[in-house]
Amino acid sequence: MPPERVGDLGEFPLLARLRRQLGSAYLGDDAALLPAPGDRAVLATVDAQVDGVHFLRDLMTPEQVGRRALAVNVSDIAAMGGRPAYALVSLLLPAALEVAWLERMYDGLLAEADRWGLVVVGGNISSTPGPLVIDVTVLGDVEPARALRRSGARPGDLLLVTGDLGRAAAGLRLLRTGVTDGPLVEAYCTPTPRVHEGQALAATGRVRAALDLSDGLGSDLHRLAEESAVGALIDAAQVPVSRAVRDAAARLGEDPLALALYGGEDYELLLAAAPADLAVLVDALAATGTALTAVGVVRPAADGVMVRTPDGAERPLAGGWDHFVRREAR
Repeated sequence: MPPERVGDLGEFPLLARLRRQLGSAYLGDDAALLPAPGDRAVLATVDAQVDGVHFLRDLMTPEQVGRRALAVNVSDIAAMGGRPAYALVSLLLPAALEVAWLERMYDGLLAEADRWGLVVVGGNISSTPGPLVIDVTVLGDVEPARALRRSGARPGDLLLVTGDLGRAAAGLRLLRTGVTDGPLVEAYCTPTPRVHEGQALAATGRVRAALDLSDGLGSDLHRLAEESAVGALIDAAQVPVSRAVRDAAARLGEDPLALALYGGEDYELLLAAAPADLAVLVDALAATGTALTAVGVVRPAADGVMVRTPDGAERPLAGGWDHFVRREAR
């Protein structure tokens, strides 16, 4: 038989296999939660951004690329209720890349760092025949007892999302048609991690499980369900989709619900909480101006991860982004 290849295995089975090999207790959440002296724990996350896969250098400004590269990592800290503090940036650069482009990219990255009070403390540079890769590590901290994990959801909990979904996916599609500005394009190029929202939710002590929606509700709900050993049901009719996304979808010939469920890169928060705690969580977010919407319920694991479609039928919820299935930028 030919040797097994990573593309044959797929992203999530590959991650599961490596996780078993590593055997680390710190794996499984958006960021590693590491013990530290004092009353705060260290959060650590890393994410590589590859030209043509995670961003489109030909269609985005250098500043947008820099902001995006940092923001998606800050989102992992936000998803655990943490405070971002430091970043390291490792660059794989084609020799032909213009220095002026790189300096402008750093202008954007540093602007995003300033937005969250984060300091870039180091990094590394290496050459590559291509494509350009920006690999960012972010360190933060959180009170250990308040950290939001993926593993605490229980049957009967509500599934909740911040904001609305499908904006980044719609923005990417508009960007590819030549639209270079507007709130949807901005949602893709320069996403806003929910740092303040994550901290406010963590402070309530009422969130049982949480993660950020980077790969789409379809994929990320499966991750939460796996870590919590539960099933889930999403009610498609309750998924928040803005009028802007619906209008863009109509213009593009796309299904707005599909953008919301599977498009990914919204970097909103998905959380599980007891129904009795919904009002507390909504109140906690009031100061941030961010809405919280109930989109489904947690079920026993045997029920699987399902979606109730607008016709009332329940079907298995498909996954979203997989690096080894979809190889072009989303």
